[in-house]
Amino acid sequence: MLENFVAVGNDLLWSYVLIAMLIIVGLYFTYKTKFIQIRQLGEMIRLLREGVGESVNGGKGVSAFGAFALSTASRVGTGNLAGVSLAISIGGPGAVFWMWLIALIGSASAFVEATLAQVYKVKDQGGFRGGPAYYMEKGLNKRWMGIIFAILITTSFGLVFNAVQANTITLAVENAYGIDRIVTGIFLAAVTAYIIFGGVKRIVAISEWLVPIMAGGYLLIAGYVMIVNFSELPAAITLIVKSAFGLEQAFGGGMGAAMLMGIKRGLFSNEAGMGSAPNAAATADVSHPVKQGLIQALGVFVDTLLICSATAFIVLLSDSYQTEGLEGIQLLQVALSSQVGSWAMSFVAIAVLLFAFTSVVGNYYYGQTNIEFIHSNKKWIFVYRLAVVGMTLFGSIAKVSIVWDLADLFMALMALTNLIAILLLGKIAFAALEDYLQQRKQGADPVFQASCIAGLMNAECWEEEQDAKKEERIS
Repeated sequence: MLENFVAVGNDLLWSYVLIAMLIIVGLYFTYKTKFIQIRQLGEMIRLLREGVGESVNGGKGVSAFGAFALSTASRVGTGNLAGVSLAISIGGPGAVFWMWLIALIGSASAFVEATLAQVYKVKDQGGFRGGPAYYMEKGLNKRWMGIIFAILITTSFGLVFNAVQANTITLAVENAYGIDRIVTGIFLAAVTAYIIFGGVKRIVAISEWLVPIMAGGYLLIAGYVMIVNFSELPAAITLIVKSAFGLEQAFGGGMGAAMLMGIKRGLFSNEAGMGSAPNAAATADVSHPVKQGLIQALGVFVDTLLICSATAFIVLLSDSYQTEGLEGIQLLQVALSSQVGSWAMSFVAIAVLLFAFTSVVGNYYYGQTNIEFIHSNKKWIFVYRLAVVGMTLFGSIAKVSIVWDLADLFMALMALTNLIAILLLGKIAFAALEDYLQQRKQGADPVFQASCIAGLMNAECWEEEQDAKKEERIS
């Protein structure tokens, strides 16, 4: 019964609604920002480099890099490994092309939602919190919409998505070492409990050092595979493009299957427009909202154009993706083993453990900040933490298909709600971008105040900043 309901919901949302909205909204934001994802790429890299270990108010908040690491911790997970492999096994090599396209288009949406999260963030125990629920309430004056989104993201990221991550970890470890999935699940749940009961600062601290290590190591291995198979790369790229448009009918279900799987798995991986990363973006202590918007747009490129592409080439440069019965993480393990030897089974298992574990703690935070939006009672946070640990255990032993299908359904509902909100509020992000670029042209390090945008209301953190500067001038 549950599987049928989930299947019908996914078919309706993904086949007829969400794909069209993601592309239309992404193209609209790309046009309105004048291709910011390409035009400001150098600025994105500069800001990320400057943001390492720095926050504006003497370390009271999370640094720009810390917020980037927190969102990347959630983005970079099993979607980059198992998700890409699954997309290729079902939709064919062409799915990779549609992943690339949705990342390129979606990075503009990521910029807008992260900038809005910064504009409408609120103070929180020496730091900041925010996200779509907050800009729905403060920007659109629709608290009811914010509550709906808060429930969706808490359920999907904190519970369902964490079950997905745990599911992939235990499968990979069982495949590599033969360890029973429940044993791995108990260990994973225990470590998760230790970190999430330590609060957001512990989560950020873990993410800041673990994310660069795990991503760097994986890219090095993928780079080695591509160098060894350099002569075959043009053929692999040609195969991806041809399959994307149904010109290689031997793979997947033609153009339709490639597009559906590529966009679905691409969104699951990079989260552009979904409304999840803005929750991390809001924690950053920066002088201008656009700074974090640009950094988060870069995160989409890191996730999809680097890490997802690395997985795709590992799989496509082997013959394993044509083997029936191989899908998801097992496909990646077999594909990499054929390239570098049997030790790859263990390497992928460890990579999945690191990638998925950082996603678990990053996803948890998204749920926490949205529960705090609904109600400030700490008892709800405690109950939620217990539920996260419980779902981590459940995902460790659950059937693969139902877990992924549930994730797709909640992801679609979340994205739909957020896309409507950022469409309505996009003009605020455009005005903030114009203010930022004007200050940069003048050679200044941009500083934002609520008065920079005519008619801007409820941007409380930036109003307080303005009042403080006035008082300083008077004294």
